[in-house]
Amino acid sequence: MTRTPVTLNTAITRGTGRLTMMPPEQIASLDPYMAQYVGYRKSGLSLNHVIGCPLDCAYCVRHFWGNFEQKVPKLIETTANAVQALVNHPGFEPHVTPLQIFNKATDPFLPAVKPELFAALRDLDERGLTNLVLLITRFRVTSDDMAQLEALANVRVTLLFTYSGIEDARIEPIAKSSITVTSLRTAAATPGRRTRVLLYWRPIVPGWNDQPETMARVLDVGRDADGIVFTGYYHKPENAEFITSLGVELPYGIDDVARRKAMPAEIDAKVVAAWQASGISTPLYRKTSCGVSAVHGIADYNGHWGVNELCDICPLAQQNRCRDAHRPPTEAELDTIFGKLGYSSPVVYDVGHVWTSGLSEQQRYPIQHQTGYQIWDTTLPHFTGNHGRSLVGFTPDEADQAHIAEVRHQLAHATRFDDE
Repeated sequence: MTRTPVTLNTAITRGTGRLTMMPPEQIASLDPYMAQYVGYRKSGLSLNHVIGCPLDCAYCVRHFWGNFEQKVPKLIETTANAVQALVNHPGFEPHVTPLQIFNKATDPFLPAVKPELFAALRDLDERGLTNLVLLITRFRVTSDDMAQLEALANVRVTLLFTYSGIEDARIEPIAKSSITVTSLRTAAATPGRRTRVLLYWRPIVPGWNDQPETMARVLDVGRDADGIVFTGYYHKPENAEFITSLGVELPYGIDDVARRKAMPAEIDAKVVAAWQASGISTPLYRKTSCGVSAVHGIADYNGHWGVNELCDICPLAQQNRCRDAHRPPTEAELDTIFGKLGYSSPVVYDVGHVWTSGLSEQQRYPIQHQTGYQIWDTTLPHFTGNHGRSLVGFTPDEADQAHIAEVRHQLAHATRFDDE
């Protein structure tokens, strides 16, 4: 059956009323990942106690968890209880752990969601916390919203405006409107602002928005931002099926599905070349944490300096900042963090990163954020040239594969030794 997205105006009316609590039986039927309203992501500890979004982006990650048809935002916990659960999370460190609010299952600036967003921000701020807070939106941010953000005295907020340049309204119903661009410019024009503004150029997809004129238009919008972060597209069967139902040609083959975002080397090179040719002074970053850290004048909290191939486009001042802060954690420091989090794994030190064995991403990211150093696991290896991306457009080097095999051997030996 061919799916036809609703119009943007009709979609937004679905989410303008005051939020209500989702019925208990519906909460019980949620995918466990959706029901987990405090969880770890690479860019921070994430708070998601509101589920539902009417914006109908065809590639939305909510397809993966069977929640795409939930258009009207609903609470699955009160904001007060959710914030308390956030700061009580074992991975939360005051003033250290980067935080994200409503980045998984809704847009934080939808009319009905916005009051809960500001309530959460005020709660965190009144606790005196100076943690970084990431707010990802493609919707309407007004001068009044900026006044509320600027009234926060402690938390360090970054607005990441998702703008892809995609013009096909089947893929992005919001594409034909000027909402996102107007919001970014409104935020950026706030006098003396403490809130930082990034253009979140995503997803970049071959055939959808990689044409030279499209890239030039996105980069022109980026002139007003403090920085630009670019990234690819999650290609999985669930959103691939939906995209196909809309009559849109898939950007990748069904055999190319992966747990990481697709960003082939040629697309990366095309983006960097377009940025260089544009003449804009706005810095460009390959990783979210790189951009967020840079606009706040601190070293990257994910320690990407350990993967220097990512850093060649960063401003020299930021490279120096990251280089000076980058040092491997000691075994004693790792023992302390592992103990607090309740994890157990042997470790192997490598150039720019530490290897573990059997730790999931949600387990590794708090270690990474508390040490500012890359923590990798041999079950989900990173390869030269495609750090944190899918293998679409990449062929792992034989030397890389041999090295990872050797690290796995070392970790296995360490495990046997510890068991004895």
